[in-house]
Amino acid sequence: MEIEVTTENSSSLDTTTEKIQTKKYKVETKEAAFYDLVTSFLDIIAALIGLIITFPVMLIVGVLIKIEDNGPIFYKQERLGKGGKHFWIYKLRSMRMDAEKYGMQWAEKDDPRITKIGNFIRKTRIDELPQLFNIIIGDMKLIGPRPERPELTFQFEEETPGFINRLAVKPGLTGWAQVNGGYEITPAEKAKLDIYYIKHRNLLMDFKIILKTIRVVLTGDGAR
Repeated sequence: MEIEVTTENSSSLDTTTEKIQTKKYKVETKEAAFYDLVTSFLDIIAALIGLIITFPVMLIVGVLIKIEDNGPIFYKQERLGKGGKHFWIYKLRSMRMDAEKYGMQWAEKDDPRITKIGNFIRKTRIDELPQLFNIIIGDMKLIGPRPERPELTFQFEEETPGFINRLAVKPGLTGWAQVNGGYEITPAEKAKLDIYYIKHRNLLMDFKIILKTIRVVLTGDGAR
């Protein structure tokens, strides 16, 4: 499969962007019309059901976030999707409001910027639940490589050539790399695992990822 990725010098989706680089990346995949049709339908159904079931959880967590520091409940970040498409990803806020006052920082284990309730929702991945909305509007899938920020994507591409090939498919709420290392693996390890998934993805593999995701949520493995 051949994809064309265009990078842009924009930090906002609402501003006019200037194209600064266009490259072509090739990734051999097993994409099939049947697989894409079935998973797209199942993703939307699962996301709708997931929003209904988890709404009370998000409501309670939202109240706790508000009580802790009176800050906003949600926050959004720009991420790169399939083919380099820029989109907003939504999360329940797990860090202090001034978490990036000194610029973008990679989250660390036991990061002091994480709030008390944030520590819990990151371990249980509850902070990711608003991304069910991203699935419904078509920016993401239930399963796929986790989307990265544009700056980090191209930084990792320089450090690990081929990292950008993860953009061959839509990003996911959970993925092969997430259940086999989570946030603690390196970009190189993440790229290797995600490219493996892209090349071998199928319904059975997706089902295994869902089962492993449930275990990760219950144990908090790989949280940061």
